Amino acid sequence: MGRLVAEARLTVDDLIAPLFVREGISEPQPIGSLPGVVQHTRTSLVAEVERLRDLGIPGVILFGVPAAKDETGSQAWHPDGIVQLALRDLREAVGDDVVVMADLCVDEYTSHGHC
Repeated sequence: MGRLVAEARLTVDDLIAPLFVREGISEPQPIGSLPGVVQHTRTSLVAEVERLRDLGIPGVILFGVPAAKDETGSQAWHPDGIVQLALRDLREAVGDDVVVMADLCVDEYTSHGHC
């Protein structure tokens, strides 16, 4: 009955996986406040996105964690910033099979934690 009267349907096509990529780590690091979620290395990120692609997840959004922070959050737009490098890695690995997005907030990049 629920399926007959449902106004909205959620399918795998509606999902976007939020993923974290951290600079300066050698293996994925668990995020204590998000059980089951990790900050990825560039290598583990590619493997995770390939796995998600194979499951039919159509998109991911990247949140970067830089090794160095400053007043202006300059690593957010540096050509060799962690997200910029990870975006290139993913495009090379999965091509257009997955929509790849990046978070635009710079709070994680600033020394004071604000955008």
